[in-house]
Amino acid sequence: MKVLIIGGSGFLGTELVRQASAAGHATAATFATRPGSIPEVTWYALDLRDAERVEAVVAEVAPRLIVNASSVKSDWAVTAEGPVRLAMAAAKYGCRLVHVSSDAVFSGTRVHYDETCFPDPVTPYGAAKAAAETGVRLLAPDAVIARTSLIIGDCRSVHVRAVHDLVAGARAGVLFTDDIRCPVHVADLAGALLELASSDAQGVHHLAGADAVSRHELGVLIARRDGLDANLLPTGLRTDSALPGALDVRLDSRATQRRLHTSLRGARQFLAPWR
Repeated sequence: MKVLIIGGSGFLGTELVRQASAAGHATAATFATRPGSIPEVTWYALDLRDAERVEAVVAEVAPRLIVNASSVKSDWAVTAEGPVRLAMAAAKYGCRLVHVSSDAVFSGTRVHYDETCFPDPVTPYGAAKAAAETGVRLLAPDAVIARTSLIIGDCRSVHVRAVHDLVAGARAGVLFTDDIRCPVHVADLAGALLELASSDAQGVHHLAGADAVSRHELGVLIARRDGLDANLLPTGLRTDSALPGALDVRLDSRATQRRLHTSLRGARQFLAPWR
């Protein structure tokens, strides 16, 4: 199968490219600033704001599957409108589309969210992600929209880097004890996305880890796994800050997990100390 990974040089994109290539798929990927380094992958520069370029890349690659793993939090044209351009191209050229969305589409009012819950974003990023979902569903009804949470892995993960920097005193800030999410390991997420892509799944699916943890508990788990002193991690309350966004958003992924072989492990499992 020929696969096109949009945002293939990013954190999730890199893992998607690695797994797709390892599975024997003819793999192409796009980048915004510089290509990745995985062998036997064809790289294309792509700005999702450029509709003509989006269609040209899809037409040239002629993939059976497109996975959109790109997102720029501060750019509506990329995060909200880019997936719509991809959906238009996918529909035109008969490609299957898997679009990665976020738990940011929810306000946190009801805390627990399954796939039947409608978006009610409270931040510009969440609104952009919700708009992208709407556009993709209208233009590519057979597409998969996969909502996920904090993506964790090695030190390329922004969350892991933040913990290392806080312990080292290389950055200011705190880890909130009242900001709760369901982190997922990047390898689990990539595997689940490719598994959904190869199935007859369509519509909204949740792909988050099994454990709901605060940002601080997540930091402690990362520190202990990596042999750092977790006592050096500063704590705080998000309710005392001026930061916008939901406090407690827990994606319920059980319905999707039941149809997958890939296990969506919880943070307490995949961040257990190395032995």
